[in-house]
Amino acid sequence: MNILAVGDIVGNSGVNKLKSELKDIKAKYNIDFCIVNGENAAEGMGITKKNFDDIILAGADCITMGNHTWGKKEIFTFIDDPKILRPLNYPEGVCGKGHNIFECNNKKIAVINAMGRAEINVQTENPFIQIQKVIDKIKKEVDIIVLDFHAEATAEKEAMGYFLDGKATIVFGTHTHVQTADEKILEKGTAYITDIGMTGPKNSVLGMDKEAALKRFLTALPEKYRVATGETMLNGCVFKINDETNTVMDIERITR
Repeated sequence: MNILAVGDIVGNSGVNKLKSELKDIKAKYNIDFCIVNGENAAEGMGITKKNFDDIILAGADCITMGNHTWGKKEIFTFIDDPKILRPLNYPEGVCGKGHNIFECNNKKIAVINAMGRAEINVQTENPFIQIQKVIDKIKKEVDIIVLDFHAEATAEKEAMGYFLDGKATIVFGTHTHVQTADEKILEKGTAYITDIGMTGPKNSVLGMDKEAALKRFLTALPEKYRVATGETMLNGCVFKINDETNTVMDIERITR
């Protein structure tokens, strides 16, 4: 079993990059299941129905979100689709779901989406506690558990990896848009990487126009962010899983 996780899609250029590259990547790496973070697909903030449809048609099996989940109001028209997840640690009663179980190659794969609390200005419940509750509930009925931990602080991501070592199959980080080179298999068998990167404009500041970003840093004046133009890149990570033990044997980062 090979699982591909693709880093945050940024804007239409990121969606188009996914559409042009994903089929080839899935063939090259013999991908069985694909998770794509889509919370920045709608020009940097949120996701539209068209973005959702394009990402699924490109070959994603599941779309995860993050702090910009509600960036576009039309998400409320498709948030209950089983292929899209929002962070599970939003307050109780919020629409949508934070995890789902998918069947693939006679395996049951649980995908969990959660959001960190350090340096993210969103009111959420404790992700450690909420994730543990979900895992306790589903662990006997699934073969593989994957977490997209959408968080700002590296320390919080690393802590989550160690907290879930031996409990989850894969823990990968999103949100910071810079692919980290710390992929590893932890002591109790959980595959971990701090951030899988982004898919969108290459010559940019985290996908945004660099001149707008520089103005904000140089002047401290408000400047509206806009998605950059030009050459695009795709970041992701392939997790190769032993079908007998359901544990990760190898992790390979992808940059295209």
